[in-house]
Formats: sequence, structure tokens, C-alpha cells
Amino acid sequence: MTLRTTPLTWRHLLLILAVVAVWGTNFVIIKFALAHLPPLLLAALRFALAAVPLVFFVRRPQASWGNLAFYGLVIGVGQFGLLFYGMTRDITPGLASLVVQAQVFFTVALAMLTSGERVRAFQGVAALIAVAGIAIIASHTDGHTTLLGLALTLGAALCWALGNIASRAAGPVNVLAYIAWSSLFAVPPLLAMSWVLEGWPRMAAGLAQADAVTWAAVAWQSVGNTIFGYGVWAWLLARYPAATISPFSLLVPVFGMGASALVLAEPLPPWKLLAAGLIMAGLALNLLWPRLRAVLVRP
Repeated sequence: MTLRTTPLTWRHLLLILAVVAVWGTNFVIIKFALAHLPPLLLAALRFALAAVPLVFFVRRPQASWGNLAFYGLVIGVGQFGLLFYGMTRDITPGLASLVVQAQVFFTVALAMLTSGERVRAFQGVAALIAVAGIAIIASHTDGHTTLLGLALTLGAALCWALGNIASRAAGPVNVLAYIAWSSLFAVPPLLAMSWVLEGWPRMAAGLAQADAVTWAAVAWQSVGNTIFGYGVWAWLLARYPAATISPFSLLVPVFGMGASALVLAEPLPPWKLLAAGLIMAGLALNLLWPRLRAVLVRP
């Protein structure tokens, strides 16, 4: 398919904004689900619904079983297991939506280690700016955000980056099929870990106490965040250059922090806004500098 070189249509722009809004506000929805369900059980349910019934309607992607298993484990057990566990009581949804974007810099570092890519000067500067923002968060931990929560979220970001490397190694595959089939590998270990670490009494109590809001939040993890979000994003990337679509991902923590402040009354003191500004500036520099430089040096 030929990529468009024309500006985004307003319909496609609305689709992009819908996706980043879903991804950002999803951190608040996760908090609703965690009100009753233990985190590892929630993660297992999320990936179970992402796999079934979709695997019965899409063919297995042209990726090795090992690649699918690795992606399912690092994303399911690593990224979302750690993220959900941290969000239970150790980090607020707004800060979680921001800190987990450190996956961008972890991805760059892993690409350097695995494929010999060189870190460019602007990427190093961008990482240092973002690290300054994370350091501010670490110095202001309180009852809402702890060092453990920050560490768990950074661990989730690292696992997300590992998943990025794995998906790139898989090559051009059907994104929804890749997510559905890899999700099968996340469910058994998550259920086993929930059984061992959370215990059957807590699992049973969570399922018994779950109300309509809880199950809607679980379904939204799979249908809204995964099937709609990743599906539409991949569809747009197949039609426009990545440089046109990717910068909109910077809006995810904006929606995340905004939704958490509006819905959950998460406070936004000056230090948190400064930390958010530094991390967002680092992300923006890493993502936009090559395009900006091309414009500045254009004869």
C-alpha cells in the first residue's frame, strides 16, 4: 500500500485523537478495575479477552512460536503485570501514564545493544532531560507514589521496550493477529502467579465482588485499549509515514494526567507539572528532532 504524502484528513485526525484518548484515559479505567480485582488476576483476564475469541477468527501471524511466546510474556507478565501491581497502591494513574513512556529510551538502548545502532547526540540529550523529570518524581514520593511504584513502572517500561524489539524482529505481520496469538502465552503464567502470590481466597473474593463497572473496565482493556487502539494505530501507520502519526503518542500522558486529575482528583502540584514537562520535552526531542532538523537545514 502506498503511503499518503498529503496532510491528515480530519476524519483520520479524529481517529488518532480517539486512540490516544483511549490509551491515556485507560490508566484511570485500570484503577476502577483494581478496586476489586487483584492486579495479576486483572492482567490475566485482560489478555484472556484479548486472545479469545479473536484467535478463532484470525490466522496465526508469520512469526515463530518463540517470538510470540517472548512477546506475550514480556508484555503480559512484564509490562502489565508490573504496571497493574504498581498501580494498586504505589503510583497514581497520571504519573504511571507518564513514567511508562520511558519505554522510548529503553527501546533506543536495547536497539543499540541488539542491532548495533548508535545513540545519536539528540537521543542522549533527550534521555537526560527525561531522567531529570523521573528524578524529580523520585524525590517527591509520598503516600500516593512510592519508590517501589516508580521502580515497578520503570520495569514495565523496560518490558514494553523488550516487546518492541520482539515485535520488530517478527517483521511485517498482522498486528491484531500478533497481539491475539501472543496473548495466549501471557494468560497461564499470570494465572499461576496470581494463584501463588495473591492466593485463591483473594482471587475468588475479587471475582465475587466485581460489579458491572469492574467487568466493563476489564473488557475495555481488551476491546478498547488493545483491539481498537492497536488496530486503528496500525491501520493509520500503513497509510501515513510514521513521522506523521508517531508524534501524536505524546498526547497519551496528557490525557492520562488530565483524566486522573478530573476523575480521581489526583493533585497536580508544581513539582509534578515540572517533572511532566521535562519527561514530555525529552520525549518530544527524541521523536521530533530529526524532522525539525531536516526542515532547518533544508536549502
